Order: sequence, then structure tokens, then C-alpha cells
Amino acid sequence: MYEAHFGMEAKPFSLSPDPRFLFLSKKHAQAYAMLQYGIREQLGFAVVTGEVGAGKTTLLRKIIHELDERDHVCLVSHTHQGLSTLMPTVLDGFGILEPVAQKDDAAQFRYFVDFLVEQYAQGHKCILIIDEAQNLSVSALEQLRLLSNVNSDGHLLIQTVLIGQPELRILLRRSELRQLAQRISVDFFLSNLDVNDSVAYINHRLRVAGAAPTIFEEEAKELIADASGGIPRIINNIADMSLVYAFGEGKSTVDESTVCDVLADKMASGILPISLSSCI
Repeated sequence: MYEAHFGMEAKPFSLSPDPRFLFLSKKHAQAYAMLQYGIREQLGFAVVTGEVGAGKTTLLRKIIHELDERDHVCLVSHTHQGLSTLMPTVLDGFGILEPVAQKDDAAQFRYFVDFLVEQYAQGHKCILIIDEAQNLSVSALEQLRLLSNVNSDGHLLIQTVLIGQPELRILLRRSELRQLAQRISVDFFLSNLDVNDSVAYINHRLRVAGAAPTIFEEEAKELIADASGGIPRIINNIADMSLVYAFGEGKSTVDESTVCDVLADKMASGILPISLSSCI
């Protein structure tokens, strides 16, 4: 709606994960490097956790986008406690369909092991990626550990990446999952952005969208950084609405007063955990 008004080629603060807009802060760059290392070296389990909206899924999309086209990737993004058995979901994700899905758990497991061995013999990697992994049951996580037992000539035949909220770290510390925890080779917590990185994040996304960073005045950027707590998704939400408000008022830039108006409305709605301290 406001793109033409501000001379943009795309919306800079969409809430949908888009690898094009990935901003590699120091922490995001570290998480990215560790995930790459874990996958390339086939180290078994890699775990990345962070608060809701910290940018985990966008980081994950970039990793997937850059994988070798010969690699087989299964992405499980809809997890819940009712997912008592992972195998049908994993089989489907790797393109293994009927009639295997109708067999019992043991038969499905044997078939999948044969699939992994065949892919390894052909020089293909098999990578299982589970987003929102904090929602998995202990039983489902134990199934992942059993899958990690599959190896050939000392090489693991499946690489597992778990992406989740901080609750995942608590879950993995449970005594019944200690064998799984011991197999985690990469473990990284993606913290929120500081003020400087938050401002750089806003500038980066504006540039990718084909806009000048000066569309947001410096005071407005700093206010967004402070109010959002450095959570990229909340930054996007506030910045996007600030552009809408500025467009509606016919402004050519987003100033501090516009951001304060957005924050006041959002605080009144109670939807986002934001601070109005800088507007008082």
C-alpha cells in the first residue's frame, strides 16, 4: 500500500520469513556458521533456540536455500504434543509414500533405514529439520534419538536440526532424554538484538527493499529498538505500522511522533509486549 509513496520495491518489514531480508547480527552470524558446520560435517544433532520472533525461522530458510540440491531435506514445521509418532511425518517429508505409511512402526523404521543407506551409498545427505521443536513429546524426541543410531562405516546417515523456543532447552534437560542430549554437537541460543543492531537491522531491511534508510529518522529507529526489546518480529510489526501511519498522514519520513502513536495504539490493544517509556 505504501511502497510507491516511499519509493520501495517491496515491503521491508513483512512478518513472513524471507531469506532475502536476513540480517546477520553477530549472534545470527554465529548461529548461521554453527548450523552450516553441523550440517556439512554431519555431526548428528544441532539445536538452535531463541525467543519467539528472534529470527530463527528466517535463518533456517536461508540454510535450506543454500543446501546442495542433491541433499534430501525433510522440514517438519507443524509440531504438537499429539504427534506421538514422527515416522509417518518423516516418511512423507522425504517423499516416501504409500504403501509404506500403512505398515506398522517397526516396518516403517526398517524401510526408512534402508532408504538412508541407499542415499548414503549414492553420496546424498539426508537432513531432518524440525521447527518449533519445543512442542514435541518426550516420546517423539526419543524416536529421533533412535534414528540417530543409524550409521555406516562410522558415518551418521541422518543429520537432525532442532529449532525451538527456550522451552526446548528445558525439555532436553529431562533425565529421560539425557542420551539424546549427549548427542547434541551444536547448541546455540539466539539472543535478542541490542540497540545498535536493531537500528542496523532496520537500515538493512530498508536497503533490501530498495529504500533509503533515512525514511526513518534516527530518533524513530532508536525508539523502535527500545520498545521492541530487540526482537526482530516486533521490530517488523512496529516499523510496518509506522510506515502505514506516516503514509496515511502524507509524511515523507517516519518520525518519533509517528512511532509513539503506533506504540500507544499497540499498548492500548495489549497485543504486543512493548514499552512506552521513551514517549513519555
